[in-house]
Amino acid sequence: MTDAVDICVGLQTPETVALRPAWAKDFFSRAFRASGDAVHGSDLSDYVAVMDEAGVDVSILFSPKAGPRGEVTSYRPDRRIVADAVARHPDRFRGIVGIDPTRPMEAIAEIRDAVAEGFVGVHLYPHWFDLAPDDALWYPIYATCAELDIPIQLQVGHCLRYTADKPLRSVGRPITLDTVACHFPELVLVGIHTGWPWTQEMVAVAYKHPNVYIGLDAYAPAYLDPALVHFMNTFGRDKVMWGTDYPTLDPRRSLRELGELGLRPESLAQVRSGNARRVYRLPEAVVSPAPAPAPAPAPDER
Repeated sequence: MTDAVDICVGLQTPETVALRPAWAKDFFSRAFRASGDAVHGSDLSDYVAVMDEAGVDVSILFSPKAGPRGEVTSYRPDRRIVADAVARHPDRFRGIVGIDPTRPMEAIAEIRDAVAEGFVGVHLYPHWFDLAPDDALWYPIYATCAELDIPIQLQVGHCLRYTADKPLRSVGRPITLDTVACHFPELVLVGIHTGWPWTQEMVAVAYKHPNVYIGLDAYAPAYLDPALVHFMNTFGRDKVMWGTDYPTLDPRRSLRELGELGLRPESLAQVRSGNARRVYRLPEAVVSPAPAPAPAPAPDER
């Protein structure tokens, strides 16, 4: 059944791989033991085939901004790459735009332009800018997204050592979203990467605030924190959304492991698809009906 929604996918085509800085070219193979297309990139149509095999209906592609303009470690591909991918496969992809908080007025203009182009949300990397989610520089971005009624997904939890040239602080404690949600109760916030190792903080904030959600991406479902599994299987089934952070995780493996967690059917359906469709305003999946059984042969034909 192809109904799942992957809320967090990095484009990994030959074009985007060629744009990556030197430190990133071996990062995924070194950190996640990725190989093949996940490292070297593949054509969009090939990734759509992977989605079909996995059971993914829609992938939400983020256009990253990893660090301020001009830094040697920065990675900031043009958002038009994502827009072009969505245009090629409008029934399978949606786009969310990465934002640089160090230039607030440019950030606000880019959000407005991206939404006018069809982007469905915003993507933030707090650690790449060394700014915790409750830092004042993010607030104009939050206000703009609240005004436009679009969700923000942002990495919470620790960050890895991406390059020896510039180790990054882990500024994304999930509890910082509590402050943001108190100041912007209308704003939809999605804490991606589960908040590990502070996953229970992330659960607490999502439980407290109606518009705070948790993204399962970047961590294999087989190894999720038991508190998070319990949350999404019970009173938090409407607050958790599946994703991969591809190429960090292969969607085929991730969905298989998600299905092996023993979730109640109604919980699995919400985590796999329902919550993301509601938050990102996606249409319901068109599921092909099962073929009708062949009629029984007439008595004289047996």
